[in-house]
Amino acid sequence: MGKVRNVLFIMCDQLRADYLSCMGHPTLETPHIDALAARGVRFTRAFTQSSVCGPSRMSFYTGRYMVTHGANWNRVPLPLNIRTMGDHLRTLGARVALAGKTHMQIDQPGLDRLGIDRTSPHGVLATQAGFEPFDRDDGLHPGGYGAQDFAYNRYLREQGYDGDNPWQDYCAAAVDADGNIVDGWQMRNAGLPARVKEIHSETAYMTRRAQDFMEECGDGQSWCLHLSYIKPHWPYLAPAPYHAMYGPGDIVPAVRSARERQTSHPVYAAFQQHEDSLSFSRDEVRETVVPAYMGLVRQIDDHLGKLFAYMQRTGRMDDTMIVLTSDHGDYLGDHWLGEKELFHDCVLRLPMIVYDPDPAADATRGAEDGRFVECIDMLPTFFEAMGGDPAEQDHWMEGRSILPLLRNGAPNGNGAEPWRDATFSECDYSYRDARAALGLRAHQAKAFCIRTADWKYILYEGFRPQLFDMAGDPDELVDLGESEAHEAIRADLHERLFHWLRTRRTRTTKSDREIEEALGNARKQGVLIGVW
Repeated sequence: MGKVRNVLFIMCDQLRADYLSCMGHPTLETPHIDALAARGVRFTRAFTQSSVCGPSRMSFYTGRYMVTHGANWNRVPLPLNIRTMGDHLRTLGARVALAGKTHMQIDQPGLDRLGIDRTSPHGVLATQAGFEPFDRDDGLHPGGYGAQDFAYNRYLREQGYDGDNPWQDYCAAAVDADGNIVDGWQMRNAGLPARVKEIHSETAYMTRRAQDFMEECGDGQSWCLHLSYIKPHWPYLAPAPYHAMYGPGDIVPAVRSARERQTSHPVYAAFQQHEDSLSFSRDEVRETVVPAYMGLVRQIDDHLGKLFAYMQRTGRMDDTMIVLTSDHGDYLGDHWLGEKELFHDCVLRLPMIVYDPDPAADATRGAEDGRFVECIDMLPTFFEAMGGDPAEQDHWMEGRSILPLLRNGAPNGNGAEPWRDATFSECDYSYRDARAALGLRAHQAKAFCIRTADWKYILYEGFRPQLFDMAGDPDELVDLGESEAHEAIRADLHERLFHWLRTRRTRTTKSDREIEEALGNARKQGVLIGVW
């Protein structure tokens, strides 16, 4: 093994942290991901900055919290002025590319204002979250939603899957016992196999595309590849044989209580009335959907095993940092909820496995690290691993490089800041039915969360807060947001949250280092202010 030349940044959409065998799932086996963890570090307290695809990914790609990058939901553009992973890593000579999903929304007014043609080289990067779109596929292509003529659909047609939209007709469809073609979007069909053959399925295809990219780069080009799987995100439909690998007896019980259904919190109560929440509140739905979800995870693991074997044969395991994570989790019926969006650990906590080939990381191989890591830490980590100095970009990157945790188990340098003791997340639920049910305008539907080792405090604008005792109630079943005995704790966490908001890095044109080194330059240049 040697120095880091490349980065393989793997993201599995909507993958819960506890749905890997190395993270404690009792029946779901993920041997290849487990093997990666044995060669790297498992961070057991890794959290996303938002439990929604778009804003979470933009935090990964920019190293910034949602409040400072501004792309606060799935259809909200990332402002053109925000620098991305590609912008930073290309300065180090890396080819920065995408195979899979980003959820990037184009800032067309920004392009128009600057006169940038979206088909020009700069325009392509600006519209693809800074990535070279080696093969972009956001993975959701029902009729009337998005373009139908994309690379994967063309590939399917080449394999004999006819039609205007073979993704919808074969990947998101199944055949029932009577021979009828049924819709994979309807969760009642999750136990059926997708019509597409496994070898041609989305996960298999995108894994091969990642290998194609590595072969194209060869030994000479340094690269960062974002391999971004759409699965196990819905539609919850797996190809054979993965659709039948697990059954109701393999699923873990939902984490929920009767008391939660009687919640006095207006926002939580409104989310419980969403159609996805009402569906996942039924045992029949969980017993049908969760096994399919597990099969989709197992399929990813099998294909990652093939990719890692290829990397081992070609020497890429010797010079490539590998990160495996997700953008957020999935409620799957926990807390009487479906989908994601709010702040329970089952949707905020991420799988985070980091393999560093550098011999300096040998001492931490196979370790479990319980320190708090945020998704905004990945960009500064990649930047430092590939030879950059994150301090030069601290006006852009709000996260911290975890490279010191990988290589010596502690933050860098004498006098380095202590590692964080809390994580921060945000939610903008303006696009959800809960907002309308509560009679809110779009700009009013905001919530913020601070999570420490002992407590989780959630501030909902216009409503009472929530508080959970993470030490005594790790399943988050008892809301202490109205408890008089916990008033002082809520006040302390409220102030910490306010301090975090006050200290966001809104100055993006100069780094702290530039400003500090410039002190006194005016006098040296003859500008004498207030001198008698």
